[in-house]
Amino acid sequence: MTTPFHAQQLFTPVSLGELHLNNRMIMAPLTRSRAGESRIPNDLMAQYYAQRASAGLIISEATAVSAQGYGWPGAPGMYTDAMEQGWAKVTSAVHQAGGKIVLQLWHMGRVVDDTLLAEGQQSVGPSAIAASENIRRASGKPYPLPRALEASEIPGIVADYVQAAERAIRVGFDGVEIHGANGYLIDQFLRDGSNKRTDSYGGSVENRARFLMEVTKAVTDSVGAGRTGLRLSPSNPYNDMHDSDPVGTFSKIATMLNGFNLAYLHLMEPFAKNHMLAAQSEFVTPHIQKIYTGNLIVNGGYDAQSGEAAIIEGGAKAVAYGVPFIANPDLVERYKADAPLNAPRVESFYAGGAEGYTDYPFLTQKAA
Repeated sequence: MTTPFHAQQLFTPVSLGELHLNNRMIMAPLTRSRAGESRIPNDLMAQYYAQRASAGLIISEATAVSAQGYGWPGAPGMYTDAMEQGWAKVTSAVHQAGGKIVLQLWHMGRVVDDTLLAEGQQSVGPSAIAASENIRRASGKPYPLPRALEASEIPGIVADYVQAAERAIRVGFDGVEIHGANGYLIDQFLRDGSNKRTDSYGGSVENRARFLMEVTKAVTDSVGAGRTGLRLSPSNPYNDMHDSDPVGTFSKIATMLNGFNLAYLHLMEPFAKNHMLAAQSEFVTPHIQKIYTGNLIVNGGYDAQSGEAAIIEGGAKAVAYGVPFIANPDLVERYKADAPLNAPRVESFYAGGAEGYTDYPFLTQKAA
């Protein structure tokens, strides 16, 4: 007879910079497309996040820092007063439920769906390189060729991140997370498969990381390093991303980040035992763990047992869970009780209303 596994470290408090958390189970950022055409967070979104407030920390879904960076139907933004007021409902609901939440700051770069841009506008990236034709936007069409950003435009985009971060703090977010992962603008600058620039933002790792470092410095100067996290995905091929030397690239970036004293560095990479990366990729997280001196959050296919091991043996301070939190608003309680999990309904991940969003049963409801 197998003895049930009971995690311990996952449920202990931890401080990540100025973020003082009740447990080490983080709700990963999860795009859910419930903001509608207005791009303004609404009451349904406030309910959804409040339901999951038992997480040690909620990282919000990716949120556009500007109209230029907005390119996912139904995603929220944080660049107008109305968006700011909408997010205030969310932070208030989460705090009333005893939770903590940070806003993830997002610019989609070359994978903006250009049908969502203003007339005459074009998606932008570090270089004029489109994502592969195998990658499709919401309309089902391939992504068009982006316009390579002029160096003179980059300070304005950095300012967009800062303004969104300041709005977030103003409406009660406990902090912000810079989205440097998953093939969006910052990641496009970092990896040499999408960055072929020959100026000070291209070539060497230091140059390719310049945009990230400028965003990180500007945001931390504005809202504080102790309230700022960063997400990276060193080996994730999503959005047609690749790098000729992911270990070398991201090890150097980790070294550069040591000087910021961030609240945390959040690494999205498949859990090692389940990792199904392309042959050209290598699992990078262990290399970063040896180099990075700050707090690490790991993410990518963990369950209670592997998450516990990541803290005890792998040096992670916390573990982020994605799909399990979609289907289980009380995931913390379920892991504590070694209880069964609700099955996720994939068809409602990116569309719909309350169904498949706020109607997953809690353990107490199932018992009743």
